[in-house]
Amino acid sequence: MAVAIHQAELLERFRQARLSRDKRFDGQFFVAVKSTGIFCRPICPAKLPKEENVDYYHLAAQAMHDGFRPCLRCRPDSAPQSPAWNGVATTVTRATQLLADIPPKSVADIASRLGISTRYLHKLLEQHTGCSPSQWQKYHQLLFAKQLLQQSSLPVEQVADAAGFGSARRLQSAMRNTWSLTPSQLRKTAATRNNSMSEVSILIHYRKPYNWAFVRDFLAVRAIPGVETLSDNAYSRVYHDEFGTGHLIAEHLPERAAFRVTVTTDYLQGVRSVLNNLARVLDLNTDPFLIAHALADAGVQEAEQLPGLRLPGVWSAFEAGCRAVLGQQVSVKAAIKHVTMLAQELGVQTDVGCAFPTPQAVADSELTFLKMPQSRKLALKALAQYFVDGAETDALQFGTADAETDLLALKGIGPWTVDYLMLRGYSQPDRFLGGDLVVRNMMATRNLTPEQAAPWRSYLTLQLWQLAIKPKVETNHV
Repeated sequence: MAVAIHQAELLERFRQARLSRDKRFDGQFFVAVKSTGIFCRPICPAKLPKEENVDYYHLAAQAMHDGFRPCLRCRPDSAPQSPAWNGVATTVTRATQLLADIPPKSVADIASRLGISTRYLHKLLEQHTGCSPSQWQKYHQLLFAKQLLQQSSLPVEQVADAAGFGSARRLQSAMRNTWSLTPSQLRKTAATRNNSMSEVSILIHYRKPYNWAFVRDFLAVRAIPGVETLSDNAYSRVYHDEFGTGHLIAEHLPERAAFRVTVTTDYLQGVRSVLNNLARVLDLNTDPFLIAHALADAGVQEAEQLPGLRLPGVWSAFEAGCRAVLGQQVSVKAAIKHVTMLAQELGVQTDVGCAFPTPQAVADSELTFLKMPQSRKLALKALAQYFVDGAETDALQFGTADAETDLLALKGIGPWTVDYLMLRGYSQPDRFLGGDLVVRNMMATRNLTPEQAAPWRSYLTLQLWQLAIKPKVETNHV
């Protein structure tokens, strides 16, 4: 059954956006052309089809499910991501995230993690996306394989591995059955082989405006030497986690509204997760126009707003929690000194740098090398043990209210620490740090109504921090 959008107001909105090729709508919907069997981004430079030959879809996977294949010119798989729908149930959101993971997990395991039956999971996905869980998984695997084929030089066997198909034969069969195409027809660059570490280079696009200078400077002040590096136009990082061990470099390409990301890794199936996590850290999937409207609604004057404001994240929720605990009641400089010492003493050393310590490494250490009150060391160890014990829980993975309650129950972990962890570790968009000293001071000088910025109050927090920089203010926002 078609899952095209039929509401008259949406149809008119998308029609106008398609005809104008308005970049602000890139990634928010897709255009399927019934006469060619191809679906495109609304900014596709191809000749505009007649309106009677067009269907509109919120999601690329829905267009694929109805038999349309992606345009080879505008590459729908490269469109900036955006929320697929408004007001969707939290369970569906989590389900689609878990089902899009690579390597794919069994549908039964995902249903179990969500606390629902496999049958109910099928019902939810069919109702909200028009796809079955297995179809949703396959479509996301195919779109990622298409990106790798067109943007990297990995041989087909390694592309199949990275996309979770297991073999080139399975990838070829899935492409042929879904798109009537073969990997060789999509290949744009000659394949090369690397028998040790594999290197993948790919573009991740964003929606303009994007304030790279703000993101770069924010991350640079808080960078951990040896773990991450900022330059004028790039961010790099060493990582060691469930995504494998590797190193990434994200080079900003403002003329293309994208980052060229190069990942060198020992685990190809973790590349998709690495790219998704980097997109979260750099906040590449946000619609800046929604943020600007939310700030204005809260009372921030347009002249004071930072154009293209983004929420710079931390690589993991655990690292964000460590930064928050080690940053309690000290300056940024002192906090980063503690965090750097933690990484140097307990991190995983690689050929290109040091990866941030695992929760297990911190939980097992006495932390004698940290010069701080014992109570803070115990809070850090308790936090690490919580992440060790809850590594596979749904609440922890998604930063739910249950996780927040559990964190607050740990001795030495207060509301500010949890707020900061949720704000930067999970990149929650609606986390207003009203109890933060700088935020309170800025609120006292302005007639603002934070509730009017919902569900984007995290950006209001960032905006107030940024406004406080003009008169030099020392903060502990690590």
